[in-house]
Amino acid sequence: MSSRMICAGCGWTAPPLDPRPFRCPHAGRDDVDHVLARRLESASPVPFFETETNPFLRYRTFTHAWHTAQAIGMSDGEFVDLVRALDAHAGGIVVTPFEQRDGFWVKDETGNVAGSHKSRHLMGLMLWLLVAERIDPSLAHARLAIASCGNAALAAATLAHAAKRELDVYVPGDASPSVIARLETLGANVTRCMREPGVAGDPAYLRFREAVARGALPFTCQGNENGLVIEGGQTLGWELASQLAARGAALDHLFIQVGGGALASATIAALEEAQALGVLPRMPRIHAVQTLASPLRRAYDRVLEHGIDEAIAHRSRFMWPWETAPHSIATGILDDETYDWAAVLRGVLSTGGSVITVSEDELREANRIAGDDVSATGSAGLAGALSMRCGDESVGVLFTGASVTAPLSVTPTTAS
Repeated sequence: MSSRMICAGCGWTAPPLDPRPFRCPHAGRDDVDHVLARRLESASPVPFFETETNPFLRYRTFTHAWHTAQAIGMSDGEFVDLVRALDAHAGGIVVTPFEQRDGFWVKDETGNVAGSHKSRHLMGLMLWLLVAERIDPSLAHARLAIASCGNAALAAATLAHAAKRELDVYVPGDASPSVIARLETLGANVTRCMREPGVAGDPAYLRFREAVARGALPFTCQGNENGLVIEGGQTLGWELASQLAARGAALDHLFIQVGGGALASATIAALEEAQALGVLPRMPRIHAVQTLASPLRRAYDRVLEHGIDEAIAHRSRFMWPWETAPHSIATGILDDETYDWAAVLRGVLSTGGSVITVSEDELREANRIAGDDVSATGSAGLAGALSMRCGDESVGVLFTGASVTAPLSVTPTTAS
């Protein structure tokens, strides 16, 4: 099979047609950062120049799900029908706008299904499950689990509802009542998780890990828990490359807000593939943006001193939970750890980018500029761009989440 799931930490490769290539079996046995990533033996640049508005159809030949479907005898037409059926029930994921606003190039995900880019990650993962249950029918009956403070949970609940799957959502104790109400309307089973004195780490994530240990499937946006969730997010980066190529443009800088890191790692991987296929002339400098509670910036400073290979081999010396409960108006990037930190830092280092921390005042100013429909989390990348002041160079940012006061769209704006 021309698509494989390989651990970036130890090189372990999942067997062909493995129905659960989610997590490296060596994870937790040593201090290596074990995260699975999809690798293709070959690919064509043709999808980047097609006009199909559903990214999961347009870029399907780049996905492990499509290659696996082909390997078990599904035709391309059957896979297309699978995508269309799920997408129709989920509300319709389409290519999102990319345009200049206030001197920046903005990729706007706020009109996407469930109001954020998270629907991409979970759409890709649900498509995998619908293919994989043909290999292992027990997958069709397993409960799904996710840890999230908002947008990822809403996306997961939307996709689970569309596929008629049971979903357990673990949220922080201070999760928004409006978000919880939306989750329950979608049929999700919501558990509030309170912090316990002396226990490090996000309590929702810890409860999620317990659920997975009991047999739940990791329907989550943490790449270290399910490597397949990254390639769904890559559709955003592939779209961005297509949109840049259509304009004959290139970005000098791309600012990406980082919580758990799946958005940044997916976008970096997608742009790297686009460059390798000749679609992009060069990579933009990747700048990862966090609040003043910044486990990624702490790891970055140590990596600059010791090197990324040393960091991957000794994860606990570089990445561990933030010691105090983080607080910010950008609630969606307050993960205690940056779970996909190594992939993000590889992208930052290879492009000559940086890791930026922004203050609450800078987050508020960026959100004011972004407008009422964008959440403070969704505009956090803009806060990083404003703080750096890149002069006449071209700068891209991602608006990744709608304001909680904005209606959740199920019919996103189409843009080529």
